Formats: sequence, C-alpha cells, structure tokens
Amino acid sequence: MKIVRLTLGSILFIGGIILTLLPGSILLVIGGLVLLSYDWPRARGWLKISQNMMASSARRIDRVLLMRKFR
Repeated sequence: MKIVRLTLGSILFIGGIILTLLPGSILLVIGGLVLLSYDWPRARGWLKISQNMMASSARRIDRVLLMRKFR
C-alpha cells in the first residue's frame, strides 16, 4: 500500500507542477502532497506552506473583490 501511495502521490505532484506551469490546476499538487505527507514529514511541511499560501491569496482576492463591489 505504501508503494502505491508514494507512486500515485509522486505522479499527482509532478503532473500538478507541469499543469501549473501550463494553464491548469494546482489541485493536483495539493492532492499529491496529501498522499506523500503520510510517509514523508517534509511533504507535510510543504503541504502546510501551500495551504497557508492558498488561504492568504483567497483572502486577498476576496478583499479586492469586496472593495471593487463597494466602488
């Protein structure tokens, strides 16, 4: 099971990075990091960093859209 999880997590992570560079979705990167975080502590750190960055960017986008609405 560990080999399947690591293989699938690696494929999702690498595929997500490629699709992020091309017009695509970052969700594959997050999914790959979730699978890899079960076995690698470093992946847990990357996952926390990426979740914090996504949350702060969502708050920033919400703030910009809210200010645009009130103009």
